Amino acid sequence: MSDDMLSQEEIEALLRGEPLEDRINQLENESADHDDIPLRVEDYLDAMEQDALGEVGNISFGSSATALSALLGQKVDITTPVVSMINRNRLEEEFPQPYVAIQVEYTTGLTGANLLVIKQSDAAIIADLMLGGDGLNPSPDLGEIQLSAVQEAMNQMMGSAATSMSTIFNKKVDISPPSIDLLNISQNEGKDSIPDEDLLVKISFRLKIGELIDSNLMQLLPLQFGKKIVKSLLGEPEDEPALPPSQPVQQQVQQPIAPQPVAPPVAPQPVMQQPVQQPVYQQQAATTYAEPPMYAMPQYQAPPQPVNVQQAQFASFENANITQAEARNLNMLLDIPLQVTVELGRTKHSVKDILQLASGSIIELDKLAGEPVDILVNSRLIAKGEVVVIDENFGVRITDIISKAERLNNLR
Repeated sequence: MSDDMLSQEEIEALLRGEPLEDRINQLENESADHDDIPLRVEDYLDAMEQDALGEVGNISFGSSATALSALLGQKVDITTPVVSMINRNRLEEEFPQPYVAIQVEYTTGLTGANLLVIKQSDAAIIADLMLGGDGLNPSPDLGEIQLSAVQEAMNQMMGSAATSMSTIFNKKVDISPPSIDLLNISQNEGKDSIPDEDLLVKISFRLKIGELIDSNLMQLLPLQFGKKIVKSLLGEPEDEPALPPSQPVQQQVQQPIAPQPVAPPVAPQPVMQQPVQQPVYQQQAATTYAEPPMYAMPQYQAPPQPVNVQQAQFASFENANITQAEARNLNMLLDIPLQVTVELGRTKHSVKDILQLASGSIIELDKLAGEPVDILVNSRLIAKGEVVVIDENFGVRITDIISKAERLNNLR
């Protein structure tokens, strides 16, 4: 009911004998129920726009999964984007649990806000993996160190996503360093990190990290920014105010009108008889300029002179003829000390494995038992041999000498 007048429904309720207060309460309940109806994405984004946003997210976050996998040492899959619409007034229903929000601003190529939202429990597992843990028993409370670890992981993800978007949009796309906040709508925490627009596009991805996480990663975009992304993907220019067409039209109209007074000089045709004789001189001049290249052409077609190409000759170091003085100089090199090393085998381990070594740990090498060991001189392989024991000391019996060609290749 308004201030001074009854609505048609209220009048009909009075005619039916219904109490006025009951009818007003019924209308208020119907209005409240109407506000609870979720937004339909079809009312704001057509099928093409939904597919475009989903595909952009699928490609960009697909490359982000590779970057996150390298950081965490776990297999990461980010797939199956689902596009929907949410109202900023209903964030508590959309995010009932404590979440972590990572805000990223597009600064180059695109201009707009982008918000990533993950569960706080998933963020705790990511932080534990980033800090060298196994992710099985993460701390439920996220301190400053844990939040910094999650922020760095999301920074690497969004950096990789921006690189992929640069390829998609065929232009440079850059982002600002992300900021991270704890998001708990029921306690009014982190709500300021969410964009101020009432209508938001939510793109939900399935996030799988090894056997530890099988959850959702959500991306929130303002509706207008989402439409701008689709326009940029399709190569459509942004809306700009057009210049008024009246002035160019007037100039175009005036230009054909201005030459009309010049038309009368065309009437005296005898004037055309004088220019008729000028092409004769022009033709003669043309022939005089055309003839010199014909006589000059043979000068540029002279046969090329033969080039004497010989193969380079190098002196042989095996059968070199040297003098006695040179031989004495070479003998001086025989006293130079060299480091001889016998290598039993090699292997590779990560820093984490090295830190876990203790007394009694066994390191497996890349050689089988009974294989010949490598004999190195100044870290260069020259021979192979087998380990022997001489008077309680280890020794090596040479079984094979590397050829000179192989030794030269090892020295390069």
